[in-house]
Amino acid sequence: MEKNSKIFIAGHRGMVGSAILRELEKQGYSNIVTKTHKELDLLNQQAVSDFFSKEKPEFVFLAAAKVGGIEANRSQLGAFTYENLQIQNNVIHSSYLNGVKRLIFLGSSCIYPRLAPQPIKEEHLLTGLLEPTNYGYAIAKIAGVKMCEAYRTQYGCDFVPLMPTNLYGINDNFDLKGSHVLPALMRKFHEAKISGQKFVEVWGSGTPKRELLYVDDLAEACVFVMNNKEVTGLTNIGTGEDATIKELAEMVKKAVGFSGEIKFDPTKPDGAPRKCLDVSKINSLGWKATTSLEVGLKKVYEWVLQNKNEVGCHAELAVTLSSISC
Repeated sequence: MEKNSKIFIAGHRGMVGSAILRELEKQGYSNIVTKTHKELDLLNQQAVSDFFSKEKPEFVFLAAAKVGGIEANRSQLGAFTYENLQIQNNVIHSSYLNGVKRLIFLGSSCIYPRLAPQPIKEEHLLTGLLEPTNYGYAIAKIAGVKMCEAYRTQYGCDFVPLMPTNLYGINDNFDLKGSHVLPALMRKFHEAKISGQKFVEVWGSGTPKRELLYVDDLAEACVFVMNNKEVTGLTNIGTGEDATIKELAEMVKKAVGFSGEIKFDPTKPDGAPRKCLDVSKINSLGWKATTSLEVGLKKVYEWVLQNKNEVGCHAELAVTLSSISC
């Protein structure tokens, strides 16, 4: 990309899209196109087609998606399937029709087989059964990965699917009924601290492991890949390190400054037992995550304290609601 190349970020108001926007601006890119949902409904095929025909972006970051944790996924299987398929079909196909030079499509590590060998390599995709609690989202995202590969094969499109690990960061979703594990934990510990609760309840046994990547590191990786022609196929993006949910809960507790207990509810679902990515491919090309979990958690909590009204962290909300993890 040139500094004045026309770049479209689909989903620029979400956690990932906003991080990509920050990274592009930091690196001096000046011709960035963004549209709110009100301005452009990515579920609307005609609207997306008209947008691409008019704007003719040269580069596209497809960061728009319907996302959530275990409860959101399992209670909205149809919506997670349909909306993600519709968004990516519309954006990818319109990118092809309008000659987009390069597109980055973002998948998720939770679309790998539930019992994939650890750490998970790119070639493990579609080699086993999916995690039942989020198969709708997984099926849609797998279709997006394969669509990018198919359009490269048939039409010569330079569309690259990336597979980020579990993400956290500024502009995350802190809704206890729809968020991923880390923002849910952070909100619960914050509200427990403010209201003087003696304990925080966390779903599951605490034994599953999760790898976590600070979203600004992912944004840096996305821009790196967009400018690196060596990356053509599915590529994992992560830290290559993981921790148990119990360890993560302890780290969030420390970052927030909560002094009470942590109680786990083993009657609630754990999700996949482990999801740690093999990141040797992206590391060998010159990119590596740099933000430690301790530093990232501190940055996010500082942001939460500055944006309590926006993220909905209020002491009067119940703190024994489920903590959920994809």
